[in-house]
Amino acid sequence: MHMADALVSPPVAITAGVVAVALLAVASRQIRKDTRQSLIPLMGVLGAFVFAAQMINFAIPGTGSSGHIIGGVLVAALIGPWAAFLTICSVLIIQCLVFADGGMLALGCNIINMGAVSTLIAYPLIYRPIAGTSTKPWRLIAASAVACTVGLELGALLVTFETEASGITALPLSTFLMFMLPIHLVIGLLEGLATGAVLSFVGSSRPDLLLAQAEGRYPDVETERNKKRKRLWPVILWFGLGALVLGICFTWIASGDPDGLEWSISKVAGNVEMGSVAPPTAIMPDYENSFSGIVGATMVIVLLWALTSLISRHVNRPVPIVEKVKDHEPQR
Repeated sequence: MHMADALVSPPVAITAGVVAVALLAVASRQIRKDTRQSLIPLMGVLGAFVFAAQMINFAIPGTGSSGHIIGGVLVAALIGPWAAFLTICSVLIIQCLVFADGGMLALGCNIINMGAVSTLIAYPLIYRPIAGTSTKPWRLIAASAVACTVGLELGALLVTFETEASGITALPLSTFLMFMLPIHLVIGLLEGLATGAVLSFVGSSRPDLLLAQAEGRYPDVETERNKKRKRLWPVILWFGLGALVLGICFTWIASGDPDGLEWSISKVAGNVEMGSVAPPTAIMPDYENSFSGIVGATMVIVLLWALTSLISRHVNRPVPIVEKVKDHEPQR
């Protein structure tokens, strides 16, 4: 669903850019308040996993189209909506600047359509009420399926309205919607099933991660308070290995069919030549190198580390209460 520059006019791009920057500023403030010591490594490895997963376009049977996951609901369920929003934004920025996937002019639109909609709307308003505090697989899958489907549909709706408001293409709104909404309905459902499967695995092995988000608390502090601190390195390792496998295998298992947006444009306009001029930073446009997945995932980790380090540079994260008490215990 990455929009190209050819779909977006400067006024629409500027408006979307202002909204995107404002949301990023709010996300930065929220992360500065976060006391989790595990937040930064989790953001990095989840960003790498989503980047690699987005490269795997899966074919939509009988349509000649393909789709890929957004990953916002998945990441938000593990680290919260604002941290997830910054994580997805980092993925979109690397995709745009290094791989020319989505236009620079359209970057603000893509951040809103894919990042904000999935993490700040679909997760808190759809996924969270349905999933509740349960870690039962059927409930996690149901919540993921509905949330991802609604998120993709809303994103597709925004793409068509942004294109219409730009007025620089000959894509009739009603016809464009007629193709965009059904194809992204299917893509959203498939992403929801995949997201639910991953969250079910996490829920069965580390339910404390999902319950912490559902109950609005921080797993690092709570597990320490109960003297049952569980290290998060296995979770980081799981998603790190997942990113590595997907990054290596994407050239062999990804579908070559156009994605939902390109497919819809081809059905309406008869072609998909709506690309953007690759920025000077695009060292691997269109993921032309077989190492693109590994390179991109690594760049996402580096970018997230740099951003979170900058955000929290002058922040002294509070020490859990149990550790403070322990430090002041009299020696016997």
